[in-house]
Amino acid sequence: MPNPGTAPQEEREEFAGRVVDVLNGAALALLTSVGHRTGLFDTMSGLPPATSAEIAKAAGLDERYVREWLGGMVVGGFVTYDPAGAAYHLPPAHAASLTRAAGPDNLATLMQYVSLMGGVEDQVVEAFRTGGGVPYSAYPRFQELQAQESARVYDAALVDTLVPLVPGLTERLREGVDVLGLGTGQGHAPVVLAQAFPRSRFHGLDQSEQGVAAGRAEADRLGLGNVRFTVADSTEIPGTYDVITAFDVIHDLARPAQTLAAVAAALRPGGTFLMGDIAASSNLEENVDHPLGPALFGFSVFYCMTTSLSTGGAGLGTVWGEQTARRMLAEAGFGEVATRSIEGDPVNLYYIARKE
Repeated sequence: MPNPGTAPQEEREEFAGRVVDVLNGAALALLTSVGHRTGLFDTMSGLPPATSAEIAKAAGLDERYVREWLGGMVVGGFVTYDPAGAAYHLPPAHAASLTRAAGPDNLATLMQYVSLMGGVEDQVVEAFRTGGGVPYSAYPRFQELQAQESARVYDAALVDTLVPLVPGLTERLREGVDVLGLGTGQGHAPVVLAQAFPRSRFHGLDQSEQGVAAGRAEADRLGLGNVRFTVADSTEIPGTYDVITAFDVIHDLARPAQTLAAVAAALRPGGTFLMGDIAASSNLEENVDHPLGPALFGFSVFYCMTTSLSTGGAGLGTVWGEQTARRMLAEAGFGEVATRSIEGDPVNLYYIARKE
């Protein structure tokens, strides 16, 4: 076994510094999640430089907790501080990545997944020792977070950016087609599309009764008659469709190959499957420079892979990669597969597949 003491001192100190950065980053991630959930970033973005008492009052929060949180934000470089007036300020350039008003650019909402993963660490460690995985039921806030993420992205980009990735799809939706959404969670994507394309008919399918109930409630609140939701397994698709979508779903499934085969079988002649999934490579070495590489593998270990394995599934994980995705699409019967990406989005790759 190599003796750590034989490593050059400079290299040891450099790596130790990196580990300290990881610890500080993890703490900042949790503090950032708190800032998002309590609305502190949103409150501060509308205030001039203010004291902790003024910020706490404006946010309706306890001053002592707010003051300690602000300390972390100051030493972490998120918030500026003027000791002369004991005043804190959130610079506009920082608010652009931390507030709800930032829409798709709001990165603070993603930090909530850090605490979600930490909450199941004991169960994940046990799975390392015994195999199996952590069940979906162990993540009570997951659908809530996914719903926030869906709203953040789909409200801004689904109709005007994602749909046009498929040539002619916007026009077809305006004319009226049948569309199935797989793994729709709380159903926000079908609702957004149903509002934008009233002549088309939308069907959301998810295994979660809670998610389907939320989708139905939103559709009813908006008075939409062209969208419906069903609780079902993704491998058993009822009916046939002109378009089928699956956004950030396939890599989580217990039986992804069977689902893709079911999709191919449910598509009508000339139909299109639009699949959004992680933009990564199936070859590990090609992910080393991915801007979110460690996060993707972390999400995989703590959620995507383990929930699939908990049901005896394939356990693809987050980073299943484009090469594997293309192979599985071909095996499902899709002969023509194109990929598209969106500027400013390093996470997702969109597959446009048609049957042979």
